[in-house]
Amino acid sequence: MDRRDFLKTAGAAALASAVFTPAFAKGKSMEQKEPGKDVSNVYFTKDLSAAGLIKLYKKINEGITGRVAIKLHTGEKNGPNILPREWVKEFQAQVPNSKIVETNTWYEGDRYTTEQHRETLKGNGWTFCDVDIMDEDGEVMLPVKDGLIFKEMSMGAHIKNYDSMIVLTHFKGHAMGGFGGSMKNIAIGCAGGRLGKKMIHEYVKGGPTKMEPGGTAGWKTSGALFMETMADSAKATCDFFKGHICFINVLRRMSVDCDCAGLSAAEPKCRDIGILASTDIVAVDQASVDMVYKLPPKELHDLKERIETREGLHQLPAMEKLKMGNRKYRIIEL
Repeated sequence: MDRRDFLKTAGAAALASAVFTPAFAKGKSMEQKEPGKDVSNVYFTKDLSAAGLIKLYKKINEGITGRVAIKLHTGEKNGPNILPREWVKEFQAQVPNSKIVETNTWYEGDRYTTEQHRETLKGNGWTFCDVDIMDEDGEVMLPVKDGLIFKEMSMGAHIKNYDSMIVLTHFKGHAMGGFGGSMKNIAIGCAGGRLGKKMIHEYVKGGPTKMEPGGTAGWKTSGALFMETMADSAKATCDFFKGHICFINVLRRMSVDCDCAGLSAAEPKCRDIGILASTDIVAVDQASVDMVYKLPPKELHDLKERIETREGLHQLPAMEKLKMGNRKYRIIEL
């Protein structure tokens, strides 16, 4: 299945099983005004620039040591909403011993094989530093402690070559996840293209969790179940880098579509907001959703509809149930 079919099929599958959840969607913001035992710090700036990224990173980088993986979505060919390469170039130069990391896709497209992926990287301007396609040499299983579904998840084998990870995310909508924040970035983005992504997208409730790599790309998993398979995958990466991982969400060019949509991505209706950063993956994604939901109804409508028809908000309690972080947070604006 190619990328165009993926976008059509994935969206249709997600809608078919979706349950609209207005009560949860209208829940109050989880922002707290005062620090507390179960309140995580989330740093915020309206400065959408390399300087803004660097400023926030300096607040959350205490655990970033050794060989550093910078996980971001490098996008399909000529995608209009990808993080600006000049920002990332300036940011990456501030992180010693770092590489951008990616994995190949489950669907057949411009990043399906390592060779195709490298050509797309060049075309999109990711030429200023090494980009490690982590599943180029296969995949490796990482444990999922007390997983909702899985006991282990298949990741790009090169993940074990790194001591720390910076999760640098373009926050936007997603055809199956509703929204793509830090959790989606590492859940799908670190999973191997032939087995890990298959596990996330093909698990059927009550079915086997053990799968064989390969086969035609399919999209059996959707709705709340998909949020849980993603949460298990993200937990495997967070646990692997425990204490040496941080998260930055860039709320800019927020289309309803992921950067995997390339040139077919819908034009964003939401205004740009700023950048959020934390050492807590749950808090940074919760804060991002809360900020988006404060937008005027006319701007918010399409993205909110995408999030809620896919049950995307279930990402947050799924991570909370896995004890990956706190949904309560306080904003510290810089």
